[in-house]
Amino acid sequence: MNKIRLVVNNEVQKKNKEKFFIKKELQSILNLYAKMVSNGSWKDYSFTSGVREVSFNVYQRASDKPVLRILKNLKPQYFNERYLIKDKNGIILKKSEDLNQLINKTSWNKLRLVK
Repeated sequence: MNKIRLVVNNEVQKKNKEKFFIKKELQSILNLYAKMVSNGSWKDYSFTSGVREVSFNVYQRASDKPVLRILKNLKPQYFNERYLIKDKNGIILKKSEDLNQLINKTSWNKLRLVK
């Protein structure tokens, strides 16, 4: 008899694969990054991955702490806390359930990067 495998719950496998930004999210973040680099506001970036969140970190200088962090919360407590923007002290500046809405509604020129 051949080995027959029954797959009951495919949603578990789909959630396990989504431990990073998907292509559309990453594209919108990198478009924003390119715009801010051309303004001269941002200099460098990095990614941080954890069990609860994945973040895109923005630097003014490569040797400093990240000035801003765009986070994807993998286990949000509330629906509108799926995507967050935090400053270098960890204070939440903005939050939304949609990344494109978060990026488009935020006035990036008014967010002052404090040294």
